[in-house]
Amino acid sequence: MKQVMDRTRAVPARAPDDASAGPRVGLALPALTALVVGSMIGSGIFALPSQMAGSASAGPLLIGWLITGVGMLTLAFVFQSLAQRKPDVDGGVYGYAREGFGPYVGFTAAWGYWISAWVGNVAYLVLLMSTLGYWFSGFEGGTTVAAIVGASILLWLVHALTLSGVRNAAFVNVVVTIAKVVPILTFIAIAVVGFRADVFAADSWGDGAGLGSTMDQVKNMMLITVWVFIGIEGAAVYSQKARTRKDVGRATIIGFVGVLALLLAVNLLSYGLMAQAEIDGLADPSMAGLLENEVGAWGAGFISAGLVVSLLGALLAWVLLAVEILRLPSQDHVLPAALAKENRHGAPAGALWLTNICVQAMLLWTLVNENTYTDLVYLATSLILLPYLWSAAYQLKLALLGETYGHGQGRTRDLVVGALSLTYAVWLVYAGGWQYLLIAALFYFVGTALFVWGRKESGQPAFTGGVEKVLVAVVAAVSVVAVVGLLQGFVSV
Repeated sequence: MKQVMDRTRAVPARAPDDASAGPRVGLALPALTALVVGSMIGSGIFALPSQMAGSASAGPLLIGWLITGVGMLTLAFVFQSLAQRKPDVDGGVYGYAREGFGPYVGFTAAWGYWISAWVGNVAYLVLLMSTLGYWFSGFEGGTTVAAIVGASILLWLVHALTLSGVRNAAFVNVVVTIAKVVPILTFIAIAVVGFRADVFAADSWGDGAGLGSTMDQVKNMMLITVWVFIGIEGAAVYSQKARTRKDVGRATIIGFVGVLALLLAVNLLSYGLMAQAEIDGLADPSMAGLLENEVGAWGAGFISAGLVVSLLGALLAWVLLAVEILRLPSQDHVLPAALAKENRHGAPAGALWLTNICVQAMLLWTLVNENTYTDLVYLATSLILLPYLWSAAYQLKLALLGETYGHGQGRTRDLVVGALSLTYAVWLVYAGGWQYLLIAALFYFVGTALFVWGRKESGQPAFTGGVEKVLVAVVAAVSVVAVVGLLQGFVSV
């Protein structure tokens, strides 16, 4: 197809509420909700107690969760609103960025999201093998030769399942999502019984823990809270395959509320089971150590088994999201067309092969670099901040310009939601730290070569305006700083 216009693919218009669209073949509300929950509940909730205990005491923890809860709720509302107001825009974070700000901004959203997804999968595999070390000593730590071999075998088994078709993989994800919630609910029930208010209230503001000021503690916990919520946009990313667009918004809100309740319960109750310093010293998954402290050795085994199931589900969910976020830009000539190629089962084989080859390469890299689970988590989280920011900015842009709003239709709610979500996204970039921002720019600059390739092979100019050229120049300049920093040692991630 020659000279495709620089906008989202033309699709027959539908009413925002999808009321007249009628039923169609696709992922229904349970499958979409499971995709949201399954992608959010992976490893984060099982390692949450110790990661938070190393960053914040109970007081700053409550402040941080309040900021996170409000911020992520506004993002959930953003994805719900955009799914209904822009039913012809597919791909969630990618589609909204491209529709609102042009092809190159769309590329940055898709590329950052994709890298975040597969780096996150490396973190999942490392922690999964480390968890198996509870039973098999050769896997202890997650980065031994035996662990990397085991992770590689598992990776390619998931690859084969996904090649058999997205709907098959989505069905398996529903089953796994239900199974992995059970140990979390068990932990919460036992923690409620064992909770001690005096333990929770001890050194509430971290005065004796050496964690810094209240603001420092709140900032330090931000990337962790974002990590455990990554996946909130899962239904929006798969909007093209949804049965109705209303289900996209519903799945997003249902998934968010359910996961938020679980995260708050696990994190806050854990501070009433053991002293903060003791929780900070627990090995991952720290939830296992907490339950072992309450009920004995079987508790650690039970949580470890639950984590294995959870990680398998999260790995599958994120493979699905990673390939989808490459497939759609490839159809739009924002990335090379080969990445949109599907096999006879309708699975995007080109995107899947590239994704899992990258995962395999980084798994091998961990053998010599000893990346910890937390290092990978921070890197994956930092790369998804920009896609979130573009979505929030697009919501605010629509509300300010009145696009998709009928005569007399109120925009106050959407203006407030858009402003709050954008403010939260900017705060996350600030809280994440400049080092991760530099590394993210380097990833974007490397990927720009694929963007230019995709544009040129369809006969379109690489960059469509002065703003895009300025943005590329900024990314290039920051990338140079990142490379210099890595060589000189003042950047280390």
